Amino acid sequence: MLFMPFMIPFYQDNGLDLSQISLLKAIYSISIVILEIPSGYLADVLGRKKTLIIGSVLGCMGFFTYSISYGFLGFLIAEIILGFGQSLISGADSAMLYDTLDDLDRKDEYVKYEGRVISIGNISEMTAGLVGGLLVSISLRVPYIAQTAVAFIAIPASLTLIEPKRNAKIVKMGFNHILNIVKYSLIENKDLRWNILHSSIIGACSLSMATLIVQPFLKEINLPLSYFGIIWVVLNFIVGAVAFYAYKIEKKIKKVKSLILISIFMPLGYIFLSQIFNYWGLIVLIIFYIFRGFATPVLKNYINQLTDSEVRATVLSVRNFVIRILFAMIGPFIGWYTDLISLQAAVLIAGSVFIFFAGISLVMQLMIIRGKNSSKFNSGF
Repeated sequence: MLFMPFMIPFYQDNGLDLSQISLLKAIYSISIVILEIPSGYLADVLGRKKTLIIGSVLGCMGFFTYSISYGFLGFLIAEIILGFGQSLISGADSAMLYDTLDDLDRKDEYVKYEGRVISIGNISEMTAGLVGGLLVSISLRVPYIAQTAVAFIAIPASLTLIEPKRNAKIVKMGFNHILNIVKYSLIENKDLRWNILHSSIIGACSLSMATLIVQPFLKEINLPLSYFGIIWVVLNFIVGAVAFYAYKIEKKIKKVKSLILISIFMPLGYIFLSQIFNYWGLIVLIIFYIFRGFATPVLKNYINQLTDSEVRATVLSVRNFVIRILFAMIGPFIGWYTDLISLQAAVLIAGSVFIFFAGISLVMQLMIIRGKNSSKFNSGF
């Protein structure tokens, strides 16, 4: 992501205010939402590899559209293409990894390898921050042109993937079957429901901070643009390093402590940042990004453990669907309230919302875990 450290300045250079930027990102989320669950279902039906190839092609097309666009409408079209592409990739990638490890009788190592995927991604994004910093010295548009070439690499990479075997295969596609999977995930299976909701709330919390808050915050504290790339490098290195060792950390502190720490420190990051709106706020961002690196592989694994192979991509897409719905709701509010009052006030309100909902989902998960432990204890007599 060569453009990420300079995304907000690029939009503003093309005449967009933060409300329009937030609206763009909300539309991106909605475009993902439209295909999120059906694309996960397609991955379960047609195979993970095919959907990943199509998603990669759309990703390249989306960035090409960005590189030749100069206003809201062009960016809007690019965001929709990228949203559709991302919906085809999200869910299918993690499902493919889990099922591949299952084929090898190594599914217990999922957190380890999901963490490595995230780690490598963030280290490459860290490198991209440095390269993007050089490219942006030419023009704010050049990173988007280069990003098109980078996105193209995903196409041949996806063609090299090997489709894993699965325990069962869906023979016939059908909308009712999709609804049944969604119903099972969010209504019938209480344990899976609260794992998905909790993971989605934390995911939306993480996405909102990275997409809508970090760069405006750096601009608010008058950090020179040349340092944006450096901060981006540091934050992504932190995520990558923590994600790489997330499986060891989770194994040591166990599920309950992991859930509690994630639920406390990520939403509270918003509150602390709103009260430390100066260079010291960078320390808050560092702590937030530590837990960001830990949360993603761990929370995805909890969902995978509760999901059957033949519907895994669909269930993970349900998680991503909920994340994007939440982001599409809170993102425009952050942009609107920032333009109306201030970014500091918007961050405080967003943090309060995330704390409230993360707290509810955490309590429900702890109650389910306690119920399971009680059942195991009673069954021993």
